[in-house]
Amino acid sequence: MTDLQSWVAPTYSGLADSLAAATAETWDASSLCEKWLVRHVIAHVTMPARLTPGQFGAEMAAAGGDFTVLSDTVAARDAALPVTDLLVQLRSPRLHAWQPPGGGAAGALSHAVIHSLDVTIALDRPAIPPAEAVTAVLDQLTAANGTLFGIDLTGVRLEAADTDWSWGNGQLVRADSGSLVALLSGRVLPDGRTLPHG
Repeated sequence: MTDLQSWVAPTYSGLADSLAAATAETWDASSLCEKWLVRHVIAHVTMPARLTPGQFGAEMAAAGGDFTVLSDTVAARDAALPVTDLLVQLRSPRLHAWQPPGGGAAGALSHAVIHSLDVTIALDRPAIPPAEAVTAVLDQLTAANGTLFGIDLTGVRLEAADTDWSWGNGQLVRADSGSLVALLSGRVLPDGRTLPHG
C-alpha cells in the first residue's frame, strides 16, 4: 500500500510548475469549481500554508461554523494575493504535510487531486497527479457510492479510458480517469457532461 500522503507533494508542486509557466490571464480563467477562477482554487487549496490552526479557528467562527462560507470568504479574499506568493504556498512543505481534520491522508490526497483537476481540465491541460493517485481517489469516491458529493450512481458503470479501472453496472460513462474524478466530485466537464445528483 503506497502512502497516500506521498502523492500530495508532487500534485501541488506540479501544479505550481504548470502555473508558473502560464500567462497572467490563466489565473483569471474559469475553473471547474462553480463561480471560482483558477486563482480562487489556488487560494483555497493553499489555506493550510497560510493559516495557523488558531487563525483557521477564528475564520471558522466568523463563518458561523460553515466550512463552505469560510472557503468562499477566504478564496475571494486571498485570490488577490500576488501570484508569486500563491506559487510559494503551493510548494510549501507545510501544505504537503497537511491533512484535513478527520480526513487523514486520504482526505489530503483527494483534496489535492480534485482541485488540481479543477484547474487542469478547465484549462485543457494534462492531469498532474500520478496516475495511481487519481485511481486511489476514484476508489475513494466510488467506495462512498457517490455520497461525498451527492452523486447518484444507481445504474451507472464507470470506465476509465486511460487505465483498466472500472466500477459499477448499468449505463456506461467512459472518460479519462481525471474526468471521472471531476464527474464524481459533482463537476460539469467542459463538454457539458455531468453525473446525476441524488
